Amino acid sequence: MKEEITKVLTMVQEGKIDADKGSELIQILKDKEETSNKFLEKPVKYLDKTLKIRVISAENDNVTVNLPIKLVKVVLMAGHSIAASIPQSEKYVKDIDISLIMEAIENELDGQIVDIKSANGDIVSVFIE
Repeated sequence: MKEEITKVLTMVQEGKIDADKGSELIQILKDKEETSNKFLEKPVKYLDKTLKIRVISAENDNVTVNLPIKLVKVVLMAGHSIAASIPQSEKYVKDIDISLIMEAIENELDGQIVDIKSANGDIVSVFIE
């Protein structure tokens, strides 16, 4: 951006544009840089968050999982498939909608995204913090 501002100042100095037009162009360049910086900051901050899964079972078979969002996209589908194939954990993961979680990640949602309470007292919560 410094290069572009220097070009604008040179154009003002050479009389190719007046000072008001030069000031306007410099402000446009600064606004453009600010906008692009804000756009780049959001994904970086979001990728530093954590997907948290909490399972509280009536039989006291509790599960706590904390996964960085960076890792979630890679292992989410595989982990759900593995857990669903293990008889002891199948009943806890069968109602988790993986596509809903992926959509939440893609849309950079925060907070609780899944809240399941079964008739026998089991609770499954998935949230992003």
